[in-house]
Amino acid sequence: MDTRQLAAFCAVVERRSFSQAAERLGVTQPAVSLQIRALEKRLGTQLLDRSGRRVEPTEAGMRLYRGAQRLLALEEQVVAEVSEASGDELAGAFEIGASTGPGGIVLAHLLCEFQASHPELHVVLWVFDTQTIVERVAARELELGVVGAARRHRGVVFEPFLRDEVVLACPPGHPFAGRTVSLDDLRGAGLIVMQEGAGVRQLIEDGLQRVGVRLRDLDVRLELGLQESVTSAVRAGYGITFISRASIEADLAAGTVVEARIEGLPLEREIFLVRAAGRAETRAARAFVEFARGRAS
Repeated sequence: MDTRQLAAFCAVVERRSFSQAAERLGVTQPAVSLQIRALEKRLGTQLLDRSGRRVEPTEAGMRLYRGAQRLLALEEQVVAEVSEASGDELAGAFEIGASTGPGGIVLAHLLCEFQASHPELHVVLWVFDTQTIVERVAARELELGVVGAARRHRGVVFEPFLRDEVVLACPPGHPFAGRTVSLDDLRGAGLIVMQEGAGVRQLIEDGLQRVGVRLRDLDVRLELGLQESVTSAVRAGYGITFISRASIEADLAAGTVVEARIEGLPLEREIFLVRAAGRAETRAARAFVEFARGRAS
């Protein structure tokens, strides 16, 4: 069976769109349509329902999709094993995604060191919120992801990778700066939060829920996207925010931001490695994970 046809079919199923599948595969939409028609003709059955606004797999299509995933994963594994047996230096492209906390500082530095050890390897880091990273890994657009929250998704698997501490970042001179304050104190403070989908926000909402508090019970004045936006607002004195300590170490050292902690609200989190379920590990991915774990130990 032609694995190019299977790859095109899986892309359409995952994206629910011929045009988006074509964009992901780097080909034209007519080329994808041709691959699907050839596959349906060979199998003698309709695989996709094109009648609605979104393309949906038929019952036969879902059976093929599950089998195609296994075949494509096996193909990746065979290629990886052959490449590994050759013993050549790592080369080609290695694309990894990260949410803003892990990606901003820690992972960027690790990738720079890793690439310096493998000069023939082209490393690409994509930074999005946690939800987007998980979706792109599941769609096999990224080989690996590093995120601050393990969100349920049937297309991926999570494994512990690094540890991270989340602190309350304050402008210099703020009443909370350098202190441990209570949740009651926090209720009256002007809080800046990241957008929904950010791992730190999910951690805060979960932590507050465990002590019987909801985020909307606090004085949330601004929602400003992701890490850089909220940090910039804190530096300028517009409020306080919860954020990964690793991402503001330079600000803490320079004194442009000061940390605080909340009594009874421990905010240490696991940073997770996320992989597509059933995807074979490439040499580059395995080498990077081993390198990163060695640096963290």
